[in-house]
Amino acid sequence: MRELPVTVRRAIELLGLVLIGALFVIGQNLIMPLLMAFFISLMLLPVLRFFVRLKLPEVVAIFIPILLLFMFLGLIVWFFSAQIGSLIADFPQIKNNVSHHLAALSSWIASTFKYSADAQLKLVDEQSSKLLNSAGGILSSMVGSVGNILLFFGLLPIYIYLILLYKNLLLRFIFMWFDQAHHEKVEEGVRASESIIKSYLIGLLIQITYITILLGLALFLFGIKHALLIGVIFAFLNLIPYLGALIGNILGVLITLASSQEISSIFIVLGAIAVVQFLDNNILMPRIVGSKVKINALAAIVGVLLAGTMAGISGMFLALPMIAVLKIVFDRSEHMKQWGVLLGDERPQHSPMSFPIFRRKKKIPEEATTVKSSI
Repeated sequence: MRELPVTVRRAIELLGLVLIGALFVIGQNLIMPLLMAFFISLMLLPVLRFFVRLKLPEVVAIFIPILLLFMFLGLIVWFFSAQIGSLIADFPQIKNNVSHHLAALSSWIASTFKYSADAQLKLVDEQSSKLLNSAGGILSSMVGSVGNILLFFGLLPIYIYLILLYKNLLLRFIFMWFDQAHHEKVEEGVRASESIIKSYLIGLLIQITYITILLGLALFLFGIKHALLIGVIFAFLNLIPYLGALIGNILGVLITLASSQEISSIFIVLGAIAVVQFLDNNILMPRIVGSKVKINALAAIVGVLLAGTMAGISGMFLALPMIAVLKIVFDRSEHMKQWGVLLGDERPQHSPMSFPIFRRKKKIPEEATTVKSSI
């Protein structure tokens, strides 16, 4: 059979990526719960295998891990509810603190920019009127979002159960796509995907735990109100690569401003977050997850933003594991290895412009990478 020209193959690859992206945008309400269920199912596989070894019926062995998972999620929801309730109980004090900060800000703007308090008040009134005019649209979008969230969590346990029940059928379906000569590579890819995703997701659970404890305890010792709530919010937002930490910092500062009239509290929160994040990025997380998810920072940031644009918050959470699986597939495909190189973090030691050996698709021998540049 005649091989397609390179330009045609590249055009088909790009067209395929565009079609997959369009499919995600159109069917995100059904696809994202399915993807989330797939990744959670891989994480629950060791628990399922444990109960199967105990000779429990398969249906029971599948049901128990799902029940344990949702009990864990229920504890998280209960904890958030208790913390939010504590925040609401302090509402009168929060109102006074916010009024104090707004008055201080208004005074600073008036003295620095010569913008009078009356002019500021007029501007606030104008913006408030615009906000009220668009309130109907905001409320309708919120109702739609609540519906999507309920659909997401309603489908999730069903998908997890069915994926675990039909895991052997799904594996057979994957193998039947390929010639028998390629089954060894397919098996290697499946096992690598399972190992990486389990390692990554379990690592994230451990990361949430220690960030909550470290940050919450540090802020509590410094006397910051709602320290544990700030710790939990930052720990969960930190799951969104790069962007989550920034949002977590902002929310931590806002909660602190609402809970205290002391500006020094803000610097304590920011300093504690910076120290915990340094420990997480450089010491703790590399030891837990290791170097299994080898995705470069550029691909990670673009992937997170793209997934967020196409599928919302759930897409941002799942961006890295999806990219990791794609990289495994690309690395094992002779025609798509260049995409795996683009996603990976293995930088050539020298420029391919001057060293033609770095233009190859095949793995470069280590001794070739030690050649000194003549540039």
